[in-house]
Amino acid sequence: MTALRLLVAGARAEDAGRGIVRLDPADMAALGVATGEVVAIRGGRLAHARAMPERPEARGQARIALDGATRGNAATAIGEAVEIAAAGRVPPAKRVVLAAEGGRPALAALDRALEGVPLAAGDAVRLTLPGGREVTLRVARLDPAGPAIPDAATRIEVEGAPAPKVAPRPREEVRYEDLGGLSRVLPRIREVVELPLRRRDAFAALGIAPPRGVLLVGPPGTGKTLIARAVATESNATFIAVNGPEIMDRYYGASEGALRAVFEQARKEAPAIVFIDEIDAIAPRRDGLSGEKQVERRVVAQLLTLMDGLGGRGDVVVLAATNMADALDPALRRPGRFDREIRIDPPDAPGRREILAVHSRAMPLAPDVALDALAERTPGFVGADLAALCREAALAALRRAGVLDGAAPAEALAVTAADFEAALPGIVPSALRETHLEVPATGWSAVAGLDTLRGELERAVLWPLKRPEAFARMGLRPPRGVLLHGAPGTGKTLLARALAGEAGVAFIAVRGAELLSPWQGTSERALQRIFERARAARPCLLFFDEMDAIAGQRGGGDGATVERMVATFLTEMDGIADPPGLVVLGATNRADRIDPALLRPGRFDLVVEMPRPDQAGRRAIIGLHAARMPLGPDADLDALAAATAGLVGADLAGLCRRAALLAMAEADAPDAAVVGMRHLQTALAQEGKARRWTM
Repeated sequence: MTALRLLVAGARAEDAGRGIVRLDPADMAALGVATGEVVAIRGGRLAHARAMPERPEARGQARIALDGATRGNAATAIGEAVEIAAAGRVPPAKRVVLAAEGGRPALAALDRALEGVPLAAGDAVRLTLPGGREVTLRVARLDPAGPAIPDAATRIEVEGAPAPKVAPRPREEVRYEDLGGLSRVLPRIREVVELPLRRRDAFAALGIAPPRGVLLVGPPGTGKTLIARAVATESNATFIAVNGPEIMDRYYGASEGALRAVFEQARKEAPAIVFIDEIDAIAPRRDGLSGEKQVERRVVAQLLTLMDGLGGRGDVVVLAATNMADALDPALRRPGRFDREIRIDPPDAPGRREILAVHSRAMPLAPDVALDALAERTPGFVGADLAALCREAALAALRRAGVLDGAAPAEALAVTAADFEAALPGIVPSALRETHLEVPATGWSAVAGLDTLRGELERAVLWPLKRPEAFARMGLRPPRGVLLHGAPGTGKTLLARALAGEAGVAFIAVRGAELLSPWQGTSERALQRIFERARAARPCLLFFDEMDAIAGQRGGGDGATVERMVATFLTEMDGIADPPGLVVLGATNRADRIDPALLRPGRFDLVVEMPRPDQAGRRAIIGLHAARMPLGPDADLDALAAATAGLVGADLAGLCRRAALLAMAEADAPDAAVVGMRHLQTALAQEGKARRWTM
């Protein structure tokens, strides 16, 4: 019998729990197995799964993709080698007895979940329950004595005591296929956490000490705790979770004692991972603590001592998570304690697609649900936001079907694209929660009379956000900023909103005057926080309206606050570097007041003047606003455009609004009003009088 030795790789989220492995078609041919036939996988233990062809982009690498359940059954891990052979004919299972720990779960769809999954005695079976919770059962007995495949005729039984009415929720196993959007950081975490726990001999052979700690830094909801749980599960290590505030105690010595007890437990149950969440709560910077904060000082000193005492065996690794790395004591952030700091940023579009696949894995999705399109429409969303989106979409499906009122059976439900559309407006991205602005999805269709600027702005704003690889291929640095200036009402803010809608990226809008504060340092810190959030939400368009309020010329008598704001703005603009994905867009009608240091290339690379529209532009703007009104046959928009020289877009929008109100006032019924040329001319005359113009 032909056998191959292949390296183990992780499975995609949609393959988890299906009892399948992915193989290169060439390897399947060498083994003599066809699609759907069973293969035997021998690692530390023998497991079985159905063979499926690997996706084209992952072929030619002499590897086999296994999900977490299959890796556990084969007693192997990612990166290890296993032996693969054809299993031959596998009979259908007549009877399967599953053992459940902690009581018998209520599994209405158990037979459907096991159908087609090759099983053997001792195998672990991981099932996704309604609501997204997962449970692991173990095959106690099998008839015939396995491997065997359950089908519709298989009798499935669950052993164990009946579940209590209120049962404690068991700790769920988290595998690598339960993580999405972390493909860039997961290998770095595995090599400093999983490798020392599984292969201590490799470090000993090289004569180096394994890492003692890893600090995970990132916004809330990006998956820091989930990563720690997944690494512990895949490493077969004891996972000890510590929430930072739980350590603190008002009694003298109690906080340090609680911390020592955690590390002592880790040593006894090694290999172990100690995960400290919100570590900034127990290890703040000591130089910033007041005299009353003696407990915090002692806890920091105790944590430093405990990490120094871990030794070089590598059987205990400390993981810590925070979204305020600068608030930690510097003594913790040196090699030998936290050897590596790994930043976890909000996911990009492919990462959001992976996360959506994870959270919708157990959901009955309708054929019209396109996860790729949904991922493109959710910039700035972190994993927690996307999980909430899937949950809200499921609730929308329940409301639509009337299940909440008992009008329809829950088994016949499917979550549709309309349910996701209904859920989207209610989810505000975590990374943008303080600075989020609703952006219309109309794009260029909301803008008229600016066709001459469209191509220039697309190249300067949209290309760096949507096609950064084109700039990298040409060896070009993407533009960092674009400044729009012109008379009030020419459409600067409208153009910024349209660009954001067209780009389909995160959009943060800031009004300059809102940042100014009478308290020293507050304005600068607010500006820094806005840039921090924009970097975390990349790709992102950061829009500053009325920029002259915060970036006036230094030395012009505007005060020390504005001068410090300009200095901060210069520093932050210079800090926009690799990786790309952040473009700053500014708008002002006083370009002469902007500090010249901001207007040089490398900061605001492009300065665009928004001109007053010409006759063709005015005709396009009038047509855009008049398209929503019932016009009479005598309404001559070309003549109106010729008679409105000097008016800008806001004036023309107000003119159309005034004409519509005049028509409604004259009509017998508002619903029967029609806007004629007479109403447009009267509105134009009133507009001219209001502005003291002679038309």
